[in-house]
Amino acid sequence: MKKFHGMSGAGSLRDQISLATNRHIFVSYERDHCLPLVASVCDGFALDNGAYSSWKKGEPYDFSGFIDFVTQWSRHPSFEFVVVPDIIGGTEDENDHHIEKFNLSMVDHKMPHIDSAPVWHLDEGLDRLDRLVDGHRLICLGGSPEHSLYSKPWYARIDQAFSVICDQLGRPRCKVHGLRMLNPDCFSRYPFHSADSTNAERNGGIGVERFGQYPAATRGQRSAVIAGRIESAQSSSTFDQTHKFIGIA
Repeated sequence: MKKFHGMSGAGSLRDQISLATNRHIFVSYERDHCLPLVASVCDGFALDNGAYSSWKKGEPYDFSGFIDFVTQWSRHPSFEFVVVPDIIGGTEDENDHHIEKFNLSMVDHKMPHIDSAPVWHLDEGLDRLDRLVDGHRLICLGGSPEHSLYSKPWYARIDQAFSVICDQLGRPRCKVHGLRMLNPDCFSRYPFHSADSTNAERNGGIGVERFGQYPAATRGQRSAVIAGRIESAQSSSTFDQTHKFIGIA
């Protein structure tokens, strides 16, 4: 399983370079200033569309700017995939239209075979998830306001999602990336291909209380320790539909 560490800008550029070195990283269109440097030292990078950041700030999404951004960086040899722009709180039809719009834009830029992953949100229908699985090599699972991350309803919905994604033997019919799901307690239970979070970078700022009596000396070193703990775990090979996880109390 590939673990993508998000570059949130919580630390310094030096810290970001240190965290990115020989690791997989996840860079948002909204926070891409580090990309020219970290792309040179990482094992691979994925591009997030930044739609959530725009939505959270109440700003219109810069779709054309994102297309130019993807056109440039998808040619880099360390590029892995891009998350297709989605509409936060949008309907299924609106998000399907966005996938089509993105694909047509890639054709217009003479890049029809770019590795891209559409997002299925937990509050969307399982029929749509089934269609996305059938039509794509890689999809992303994203959250929703109705399903608090790692809550019982969240895990119950993830169980339902993997029941659709996987065949009768529990093998995923396409590769699955978990957005903000780089928690070993989560990804070790499901057959994820990859997942991301900004946990390592953000929590490197936490000192003694996280590392006990022997804290790492610098923020960058603490981030590396957190990343190492995450990377020591692996996703499940299959989804056991007879022993589903029912969530945390």
